Amino acid sequence: MPEKRNWKEYNEHLIRRGEILFSLDFLEKWDEEIKKMNEGKRGRPYEYPESFAIFTKILHDCIHIRYRQIEGFLRALSKYIPIIKAPSFSQIRRRAIKIELPLSKTLRESNEDFVIAVDSSGVKVANRGEWIRHKWKVRKGWIKVHVAVDVNTKEVVSIEITDESMGDGKMLPSLVEKAERNKGRKPTKALADGSYDSGNNFNYLSDKGIEPVIKTRKNASTRARGSPSRAKMVRERKELGYEGWRDKYKYGKRWMNETTFSRAKREYGEYVSAVKWENMVNEIEFQYAMLNIMLNGINVYSIA
Repeated sequence: MPEKRNWKEYNEHLIRRGEILFSLDFLEKWDEEIKKMNEGKRGRPYEYPESFAIFTKILHDCIHIRYRQIEGFLRALSKYIPIIKAPSFSQIRRRAIKIELPLSKTLRESNEDFVIAVDSSGVKVANRGEWIRHKWKVRKGWIKVHVAVDVNTKEVVSIEITDESMGDGKMLPSLVEKAERNKGRKPTKALADGSYDSGNNFNYLSDKGIEPVIKTRKNASTRARGSPSRAKMVRERKELGYEGWRDKYKYGKRWMNETTFSRAKREYGEYVSAVKWENMVNEIEFQYAMLNIMLNGINVYSIA
């Protein structure tokens, strides 16, 4: 039987996410941080610490408050916290779009072996609605978010953003390489669905010493055709049947990707608010880094 969930602990975990998203910890070392940032700086000095810029980026990218509304919120907040001196929305935007939050800094420290699952999901470029698309006879494209997830910790260990034309299979090597850099070691196994089924991907993983667990096509040939590891997987699936093969390799853990995408869409919605490509990429990467931060209960200001 599945282990019963500790609801008290789970509820506290969800409450902690709210503390992270709306944390005002940047106020504690405001002057100290500003002083450090302006040491040796040429030109106009910084007025606002980086931690404050991160706070505004969370409001915009994760909670989808528009920049002008953020200015209004800060203006109201400054009546009670004068040090904030509400910046203009353009100042807020200029700082926010430059902030990056590396995935490597959001992961738990561990030397244990890890298994990744790779997959992709689409994100709308704007929340325009199907009516406008039909009425104006235009079609907004999708952004594809490719991720590798640690199936044990549920952390996103690598991410790539492409347009909708990019095939999933071509992104596997890049996701694996980034996961290895971010975790400081390579995964022992990689789980993937049929869209990653190719001799090149099987060979790539096998050559790196990573066990490939990729769902092969039903009518796939058992001949090697340049990829012995793929042929072995095809034969095993035919001999064991899908359910037997799935259970042997714990392929069901691949659904951790679906859980991650579902979390992201519940937290942030199904669209990206940025307009320029580089800002879209930055926004999505920041959101997925924040998923790890909320999962692990990390103070975002301590790692940025």
